[in-house]
Amino acid sequence: MMAKIKLLNIFNLIYLYIKIILNNNIFQIMKRLSRKKKTKKKPFFSIITVVKNDEKNISRTIESIQNQNFKNFEHIVIDGKSNDNTLRKVLSYRNIDIVISEKDNGIYYAMNKGLKNSKGEVILFVNSGDLITKNALNIVYKKFISRKIDFVFGTVRRHYIKNTILKYGYNFKKLYYNFDFATSHSTGFFLKKKFYNLVNNFDTKYKCSADYDVYYKLFIEKKLNGSFTDKNQLIGIVSSGGFSSKYGFFNSLLEECKIRLNNGQNFFIVLIILFNSLIKKFLKVTLNIYNAKEINQKNTK
Repeated sequence: MMAKIKLLNIFNLIYLYIKIILNNNIFQIMKRLSRKKKTKKKPFFSIITVVKNDEKNISRTIESIQNQNFKNFEHIVIDGKSNDNTLRKVLSYRNIDIVISEKDNGIYYAMNKGLKNSKGEVILFVNSGDLITKNALNIVYKKFISRKIDFVFGTVRRHYIKNTILKYGYNFKKLYYNFDFATSHSTGFFLKKKFYNLVNNFDTKYKCSADYDVYYKLFIEKKLNGSFTDKNQLIGIVSSGGFSSKYGFFNSLLEECKIRLNNGQNFFIVLIILFNSLIKKFLKVTLNIYNAKEINQKNTK
């Protein structure tokens, strides 16, 4: 009887320790207890996935990464202390190299955390809800080893509420006078880790456009050399309703203007870019309203 009581006390003590760990946000499965990764060579890619309360989409994202033909990569998942089944689903995949689950102060804090724990030469962010195609890493790897480049923009298919757009290539000249110059920071942008370190990673004072700040610093100030995949070489699929879209068009636009000013662009040029973007947005909304009215009139006849 005494033995059973002692055994019960041991189990209760273990349960208490686990509960304390969970409640203090220290629940981190770091390097998956270092299982078998100690003998693995340094990964070429580090793929970082940021997620919070997205049990609906996280599995699709993870599986698109695990199904890659190219295998020399590590996968890091940064969970913002989800309170649904997201973390449970993440932990069910044994091939994820690092899982960290704790509260943070926003998406860019989480992305910096992923960068800090990464060991790969090239970084790719594939956040929850987004996907990469089966041959994506293989295509991009060949780009990096065939010539001396610092980054690759991959072709992505972006899903919006009403339509789908294929985006590929980049034009750095557009960065001087336009916001939309390239594909996407997630699923489409491969950058050597040393260049994130060069600009001190993501500046967390920006709430929704810190990736744009990285772009500006790297491509305008550092003059990096890069490449992009062919139009028919689809690398990623970006879901609708991303973080920036939730933040709102006008807030995103104003923050990107602030980034330009903070990086030394002329105030009047930024003002012209702002007005140009607002006019384009107005014309787009007006056209959508007109088209919707035309469709309604045809349907009522």
